[in-house]
Amino acid sequence: QMQLVESGGGSVQVGGSLRLSCAASGRPFENYAMNWFRQSPGKEFEFVAGISWSGGKTYYADSVKGRFNISRDNAKYMLYLEMDSLTVGDTAVYYCATRGRTITGMGEYRGQGTQVVVSS
Repeated sequence: QMQLVESGGGSVQVGGSLRLSCAASGRPFENYAMNWFRQSPGKEFEFVAGISWSGGKTYYADSVKGRFNISRDNAKYMLYLEMDSLTVGDTAVYYCATRGRTITGMGEYRGQGTQVVVSS
């Protein structure tokens, strides 16, 4: 089993920034490509960003490209999501998860989420 714990969410005004963190444990973190997802009330999970096991390749949803940056520190078992120029549309619960069968898919392990609220 892999445990994933997100942190760093909160309330911010439009145009602000937040840095989300995801602490992994229980499995060799470097074995997994990782993704960030978000979910708004009444909506399905939405892929936000992904990163390869080495950190050498990153992927972003069009809606966040140029504003968000995903990174990882395998030595610390940590995944990050730097979010800039936040909009109201970014309000959601954000989850880190292992990658599924596709680049934008959700794998076996997912955290409990951290809430991000962007207000005008």
